[in-house]
Amino acid sequence: MTQERTGMLLLVSGPSGSGKTTLCRRSADDGLANYAVSCTTRTPRDGETNGEDYFFLSTEEFQQKIADQAFIEYAEVHGNYYGTLKSEVTSNISQGKDVVMDIDVQGAELIRACGDPLIQTALVELFVMPPDEAELLKRLTGRGTDSQAIIDRRMENSLAEMMQWTKYTYCLVSADKETDYSKFKALLVTESLRVSRIH
Repeated sequence: MTQERTGMLLLVSGPSGSGKTTLCRRSADDGLANYAVSCTTRTPRDGETNGEDYFFLSTEEFQQKIADQAFIEYAEVHGNYYGTLKSEVTSNISQGKDVVMDIDVQGAELIRACGDPLIQTALVELFVMPPDEAELLKRLTGRGTDSQAIIDRRMENSLAEMMQWTKYTYCLVSADKETDYSKFKALLVTESLRVSRIH
């Protein structure tokens, strides 16, 4: 008996430095899911590639896509726009392919409120929580590329985001990279077996 299934949309949120982006990208690199590349108007950092890290758009281009209702969600964060194209998500899940998105809590709220039945059936949510504030600060300063003012703002925003964790289906308290990834993979496998996705 052959069975087909609808793909999963795994939203992964957590403060800067929680490791959410690493988990999503590693699962995509390992062929476990497709990574939904977001659009942004911010300037690329050193080493970032258009179409792989983000789709880097001008403010005018981004606003045109808003007008065209091309985004499943978008928000203004730290003075820049960020958003995810509907086409990055629905084209995959309709073909039975799983999609992972690292997304802030604002974006997660917008996707929860999305009326698209395909997306609602596909939706799974995970919050990645740093073990404590000291580790969070260590991770935020570990990049070595940000000013103290930016680090302070990220810390303030991160603590506010962490208050939202109870809105998510799952919470992963971060330990080390391999332990976190092992749990992340287990969630992907478990959710892929959900009966409601099989048709």
